[in-house]
Amino acid sequence: MITVLSPAKNLDYDQIDNQLATQPLFTKEPEKLIKKLRKLKPADISDLMHLSPKLSDLNYERYKSFEFEEGKGELKQAALAFNGEVYNGLKAELYTEDELEYAQKHLRILSGLYGILKPMDLIQPYRLEMGTRFEIDANTKNLYQFWTKKVTKEINSILKETESTVLFNLASQEYFKAVDVKSVKAPIVSAVFKEAKGDTYKPIMVFAKKARGMMASFILKNKIRTVEEAKSFDEEGYIYRSEFSTDLELVFTRG
Repeated sequence: MITVLSPAKNLDYDQIDNQLATQPLFTKEPEKLIKKLRKLKPADISDLMHLSPKLSDLNYERYKSFEFEEGKGELKQAALAFNGEVYNGLKAELYTEDELEYAQKHLRILSGLYGILKPMDLIQPYRLEMGTRFEIDANTKNLYQFWTKKVTKEINSILKETESTVLFNLASQEYFKAVDVKSVKAPIVSAVFKEAKGDTYKPIMVFAKKARGMMASFILKNKIRTVEEAKSFDEEGYIYRSEFSTDLELVFTRG
């Protein structure tokens, strides 16, 4: 089973980890994007990404200082650098060496700048969400056009290499749109996490994001290979609800 996650907007580079570290698959593509982003002024970045002046200035400086030579720049492993609810649930910093090696083969993180990342790929600080309406050239109007063929091809390659029969989607809609689902050579299964609200159950984003990370961690640590095995996820009170689920969408509730 191959699992995919979204990245996080917030980054944590305060503590650099010296454990397992690898290089991203794509290098020329991020360089092309950064060179394009360097042409933007802070005000342009603010308008494009709907950022505050402070964040626009920060990312303007990030683009200027971005290093293209391997091993240069401020670097940290993706799963440790991303700092949000999904990664609070994933807790990659607590993985054993064996768990990290397994995650390297079976977990991928979609990225607006890097396309697709292994959890221990070294990345530099950046901000570029996949849904940004960023025109790269005359023939490429957005990041979906830029990345979809490359990302989908890589996912199919990983599925084949690991002999996986399922692509488990724990990414957001914004990021998973970068995958050409019709071309993926395996069934795509997703999970939905809901909280009790009166007589019904509703998804609450902050909890759902953390649950996606916890589910990814559960799949990796237990080396889950089938959808049936994934249904046994029961962390922090969640239980699988067959009456709300379909073959391709697993629903978990709590409360």
